[in-house]
Amino acid sequence: VQLVESGGGLAQAGSSLRLSCTGSGFNFDDVNAVAWFRQAPGKAREGILSINHSEGGRRYASDTVKGRFTISADDAKNTVYLEMNTLKPDDTAVYFCAITFDVNLGIGRQGMLQPDRYRHWGQGTQVTVSS
Repeated sequence: VQLVESGGGLAQAGSSLRLSCTGSGFNFDDVNAVAWFRQAPGKAREGILSINHSEGGRRYASDTVKGRFTISADDAKNTVYLEMNTLKPDDTAVYFCAITFDVNLGIGRQGMLQPDRYRHWGQGTQVTVSS
């Protein structure tokens, strides 16, 4: 299983950026949940968005990105996207995608955005937002 993020870089506050996460070595149809996380220097890894296929594709978003960031997937391309709008300097972090093949039912938002729920991770891509 391999996940590779791309699309990070330097962005101005208020602008948009789209990250991609492409998977290989597994069947995307077997993925039960996919999520995006981020980690700023000196801070814990934060779950920001997830799609739970165990619950019919239900999406969860953290309060810090709700209304600004969206997650989507293109199974034909084995790729998950993170669309980031209205970027803020506080969004500066390394962004990771992660997946799990485990079934997750009735977990709720907090559970679905916990790092230990996901077994496979990409290497991360840096996003830096300047003011």
